[in-house]
Amino acid sequence: MRDDLRGIWCIIAKDMKTYYLKPPAISWGIVFPIAWVLAFYLRNPVDFKGLIPGLLAMTALFSTTAAEAVVINFELRLGSLERLLLAPISIMAILLGKILGGAIFGLLMSSLVAVMCVFLLNFDLHWISFLSILLPALLAFSTMGSLLCLMVKEVFEAQTLLNLPRFVMVFISGVVYPVEAMPKALQFLAHLFPLTYAVKGFQGVSGVSQGANVALHAAVLMAFFLIFFLPAANLLSKKFE
Repeated sequence: MRDDLRGIWCIIAKDMKTYYLKPPAISWGIVFPIAWVLAFYLRNPVDFKGLIPGLLAMTALFSTTAAEAVVINFELRLGSLERLLLAPISIMAILLGKILGGAIFGLLMSSLVAVMCVFLLNFDLHWISFLSILLPALLAFSTMGSLLCLMVKEVFEAQTLLNLPRFVMVFISGVVYPVEAMPKALQFLAHLFPLTYAVKGFQGVSGVSQGANVALHAAVLMAFFLIFFLPAANLLSKKFE
């Protein structure tokens, strides 16, 4: 157990230094969500504060998956992950280290955007409730990225596969358009994606949506984490066979 914890910490530190704390990952995690939401706002100006929960959810999604394809697929191709098995660390711990690396980077980026919104836009945010949604959302997004990347072999395949659910979620998960105003079929589809529950959770903790069940949304996000983690661990173990 102690070896696994030490290994997880070393994987996180290495990934943060090598992959995440780099200009491309930072720009993809922050600049893209801000530019996306700002584009919709300028096209149809409304109360910008109503778009902030979607901005926070998008930042969490794109920052956690910013370097996922490189972190996993590139290292599998180089054999770097296989060399980790020479150390006293389990496959589950290796995967968890990769997931937590993305989640911690997402925590940094999302918190930075949240602080900017609070101080620059006077956005009302309950920080403890905010973290109760943010942390499970980060775990769900990072694990989803790991699972999708493990389903393919090449980095470019992983990047393409990641973009498909990310952009589908941006359009139908309530980031810029309320889920409740969509056709019934799209509402059903929206509730199959974790971003929907992240947006609703952030709306609840910020007071944008009154009566939102924050605890329920957090529980659903943790369920997504488990749903994604188990097959991802199975796929990773098969990669090492």
